[in-house]
Amino acid sequence: MHKENSDTDTRNRSKKKSGSRCPVSHRCGGCQWIDMPYEQQLIKKQKRLKELLSPFGRIDPILGMEKPEHYRNKVHGAFGLDQKKQPIAGIYEEKSHRIISVEHCYLENEQGTAIIQTVRNLLRSFKIKVYDEDTGYGLLRHVLVRVGKRTGEIMVVLVLASPILPSKNNFVKALCSRHPEITTVVINVNDRRTSMVLGNRDIVVYGKGYIEDVLCGKRFKISPRSFYQINSVQTELLYERAVAYAGLTGKETVLDAYCGIGTIGLVAADRAKQVIGVELNKEAVRDAISNAAINKVGNIAFYQQDAGEFLGQLAEQKISPDVIFMDPPRAGSCEAFLNAAAACGSPRIVYISCNPETLARDLQFLVKKKYRVERMQGVDMFPFTEHVETVCLLSKLNAKQHIEIDLRMDELDLTDAEKKATYQQIQEYLLTQKGLKVSTLCIAQVKQKCGIIERESYRKSASENAKQPQCTKEKEEAIMEAFRHFGMI
Repeated sequence: MHKENSDTDTRNRSKKKSGSRCPVSHRCGGCQWIDMPYEQQLIKKQKRLKELLSPFGRIDPILGMEKPEHYRNKVHGAFGLDQKKQPIAGIYEEKSHRIISVEHCYLENEQGTAIIQTVRNLLRSFKIKVYDEDTGYGLLRHVLVRVGKRTGEIMVVLVLASPILPSKNNFVKALCSRHPEITTVVINVNDRRTSMVLGNRDIVVYGKGYIEDVLCGKRFKISPRSFYQINSVQTELLYERAVAYAGLTGKETVLDAYCGIGTIGLVAADRAKQVIGVELNKEAVRDAISNAAINKVGNIAFYQQDAGEFLGQLAEQKISPDVIFMDPPRAGSCEAFLNAAAACGSPRIVYISCNPETLARDLQFLVKKKYRVERMQGVDMFPFTEHVETVCLLSKLNAKQHIEIDLRMDELDLTDAEKKATYQQIQEYLLTQKGLKVSTLCIAQVKQKCGIIERESYRKSASENAKQPQCTKEKEEAIMEAFRHFGMI
């Protein structure tokens, strides 16, 4: 029975393969609509949006691409062995960990694909073995190539099972001689038996260790693990539409929830009074702070915290941002965040969604909380796939009752883009630079001495009036040096 099913599968796949532009499209699953005319793809996506979202209001026509091929600015090559034990580079077969050899892809940046093939071709001469998931032996697991659409900068990330790359300098020299457009090479160490692509350690072996790109007139630093939208051209359309929906006049306090490396918030900052970005991932917050400094944006702050918890704290303090930007993952937002957003009563919410199903669910929730959908529009971020991005504007009913506020950043103990660092960043700096472990209490005590205002309730113990240990002179001086490093004093 099993063999018959396999044979039938093979015949069906062969039929699909014979008429396809891409010889592996039936196996990889990454471009379900590769053989569908692009105009037809847009019609189908618009129809899907109407089916899911029309109960909430009118949907403007979807924004498509003029040149929809090779739009992905991040290219991932998984490495393995074929049946003859020869190295192959490609992508995982749909719903499996079998690697399909790919030498050309209609979705990926062509330079990125070519660089991955060059890495594969260099392996034998440098005696580099690819990693075997079954045995745990071998070195090279993956290669990531990230390309700055506007800047032309290219980063190559070699994901290794060990930090030691044989003949490292010669290998990088050989790679860059074949691709002089490469601006930086980074080794990412992933020594765990896991299906995760990237590990937690990066070693810069060539260049500055990151690339920069320009989006909506702002310059962004992109490190190996940074989240950055894969379609730069359509992202500009998406963010410009989102900021237009927000109706900013220069007087608003804006909250950018799920802010990542700060892209939407920094684009909005020119048209707002102040912007607050909230993000749980500490590396993304670090990049966001750098991006604010790169762009000399002084009216933005970033806070490392769960977005729902943060918004709940604002609601408790009866603080209501004028506009909330939210850009959650495919699973959509969570009930805690939506409840907190409704409790804040912000006059406008701009919801950016990469999944219309979860968007419909979340809109239904917000409508019950007295919000009304004003405008919606699809943006085709992922041509040749069924996926579609949507931007949606909601307004609060009875918004006239909204009270204007002047929200001071220091009242929230936020991380000012140019003048503050989080407790964790200060602790990490002191550990790496001085070999000192310091408590948050120590840092708070030195902050008070320096006149750096702390939020009243921040990190206080239950026994507020209990006698607390004082910071040693050595640690106090080190913390002061850290403050100077981060521009806090």
